[in-house]
This record gives sequence, C-alpha cells and structure tokens, in this order.
Amino acid sequence: MKLFTVIGQYLVLMGNVFTKPVRRTIFFKRVVDEIEQIGVDSLWIVSIVSVFMGAVLTLQVAINFEAPYIPKYLIGLSARDTMILEFSSTIICLILAGKVGSNIASEIGTMRITEQIDALEIMGVNSASYLILPKIIAALVTFPLLNILSIILGILGGYFVAVLTDVVTVYDYLFGLNYVFVPFYVTYSLIKICFFSVIITSVSSFHGYFTYGGALEVGKSSTRAVVYSIILILLFNLILTQILLT
Repeated sequence: MKLFTVIGQYLVLMGNVFTKPVRRTIFFKRVVDEIEQIGVDSLWIVSIVSVFMGAVLTLQVAINFEAPYIPKYLIGLSARDTMILEFSSTIICLILAGKVGSNIASEIGTMRITEQIDALEIMGVNSASYLILPKIIAALVTFPLLNILSIILGILGGYFVAVLTDVVTVYDYLFGLNYVFVPFYVTYSLIKICFFSVIITSVSSFHGYFTYGGALEVGKSSTRAVVYSIILILLFNLILTQILLT
C-alpha cells in the first residue's frame, strides 16, 4: 500500500508541476539558471568520463580481438556502437543521477525544512511548478546535448588510443567508425536520455519536496533520490530497448 501511496503522491505532484507558469519572464529566467546548474556544471564530469571510457573501451576490445581472423576495424565499430547505444545515454545518466539528482533533492529538501516552500505557497505561488518545472525543462534541453558530446569525446578517446598505441591502426579505427553505421542508433540514444532526464529531475524533486524533519532527513532524501533514479533508469532502459530495437 505504501508503494501506491508514493506513486499517487508523485502523480499528484507532477500534475501540479505541469501547469502554466504565473509569470513567463520569471519562468524563463529560472530555466536559464537551471540550465547552467544542471547542464553546464556537468560538462566537466561528462567530458572526463567519456574520453577515458572511450579509450578504455578501445583498449579492451583490441585486447580481446587478438585472433587473426577477426578484422581490426571491428574495434572502432564496437567502440562506436557501445558509446552510442549504452554508455553515452544510460551510464552517463547514472552518473548524472548521483551528481544532479542529489543536488536537486538536497536543494528542494532544504527549502522544505526551512519553510521556504511554505512561504511560496502563502504568497500564492505554485511551488511545485515554480521549483520543479524549470529543472525538468533544463534537463530536457541539456542532457541530449551532453549525450552528443559524450559520444564525440568517447570516439575521440578511442582515436587517441589508436594514435598513441599500436593496438589498432588509425585507418582501421576510422574505417570501423564508418562501417555499417545505423543513424537510428543516435535517435535511440537521444530518446532514452530524454526519458532519463525526466526521471532524474522529477524523482529527485519529489523526494526533496516531501522531506520533513531536519538536516539528517535531507541527506536521507538525497540518498533515496539517487537510488530510485538509478533503479528507474535501468528499468526504463530495458523497456525502451525492447520497444525501440526489437
């Protein structure tokens, strides 16, 4: 019964979130601020992780493709498809769930326990829409861009491995990148990350919004937000893969 109560609370909250903003100028300013906090501030972690993961993927595939009958260009192909299909959408979002999700939950949770949300409600402001909707829109704008950036940097990381080591030639790596490329894979990756961006921001906001108590409860809400966001990301990753690729 508690599960259904939580789901009901979440749906009611989302119903309040997706309402017309009171003032468009204030709303757009908040969206811009959230784009900076959610997207721009995540550039460095996405960039670093993507470059190194692209390099590691290339090395690992090259080491396991040592048999002479396996074409070397499959190293570039494997690195490309792994980055597009799974890493730059799912794994990056798991990382962002920890960074962005915990920040959202702790920010809104702190506002709840310090009665700032109550003050907004007293002033006649729809606190759910005012606080949460800009975060969801900012994530929908920035996460797909981070996804594309991650794909590019991951492929570049593999290219650096080809240049600096002898596990694969640059020609074979580049040939593999272009071999049997399926454009829909990029679309699939973007669709997934749009779903995941809504999951991360809405679930984290939900746990922060219904935080009651003190600083300890804020920490617990932040932890729950990350855990449940990760679980839902993995669940929807399975569902979307079944729907879109089969």
